Amino acid sequence: MSEHRARIAWKSAGDFAKGKYSREHSWTFDGGLTVLASSSPAAVPIPYSNPAGVDPEEAFVASLSSCHMLTFLFVAYRGGFAVEAYEDDAVGMLTKNEKGVPWVSKVILRPAVTYAGDKRPTAAEEQSLHHAAHEQCFISNSVKTEIVVEAPTNPSG
Repeated sequence: MSEHRARIAWKSAGDFAKGKYSREHSWTFDGGLTVLASSSPAAVPIPYSNPAGVDPEEAFVASLSSCHMLTFLFVAYRGGFAVEAYEDDAVGMLTKNEKGVPWVSKVILRPAVTYAGDKRPTAAEEQSLHHAAHEQCFISNSVKTEIVVEAPTNPSG
């Protein structure tokens, strides 16, 4: 169907042989945007990680949230609802699996949607929109992580 590319680049800085090297690197996307990336300071202490960079775990959470939002906007549009704004304070939980290996086991999406126009969804309709968005999201369909959508029960105006 389609390909999606990212270029990841890292250069040695520090004492690699002793494990005291920078984890800072870059992500360059096909549109030309380059993003500073690093391991999480929760996994690798500063100064070997850079908290200003996006870590893979944050990117994973953002990817799930962004995909849900984009799919939600499409589903809402198809349902005749005008969305004025959408915000999500998503959070991912890193836990250990049955083998003791850390993984992002759960991502909670907390979307807050503001609607425009006269047609506003009921709480049940908004829950249905979020359910449809989750079911149709390319990224959520690609992972085994539990994804929970905690949308408010009353749509905001």
